[in-house]
Amino acid sequence: MNSDTVVRALGALAHESHLASFRALVVAGPEGLAAGDIAQQLGVSPSSLSFHLKDLSFAGLVSARQDGRYIFYSANFDTMTGLIGFLTENCCEGGTCSVSAASKRSR
Repeated sequence: MNSDTVVRALGALAHESHLASFRALVVAGPEGLAAGDIAQQLGVSPSSLSFHLKDLSFAGLVSARQDGRYIFYSANFDTMTGLIGFLTENCCEGGTCSVSAASKRSR
């Protein structure tokens, strides 16, 4: 995963409503949720949800599929796993991450 992708994904998750939307989709699993169900679950308007999902989609964190007249969104688990892997790999210079190890390097 390259730095641009990581920055875009972290930026998309750095908004409370974006993060809540993404978390709901992760919990829903690969089948995802209909946009209306997400909006109802989070208590947001459909137009507001559309804005949040667009940002997450641009970051590659969610994907959409049309099923009849409904749009279903699902978390992109490959991107999520790549992001976690990137952060873990680059954390603590590849060593075991701990508060003491990180604080020693920052001094």
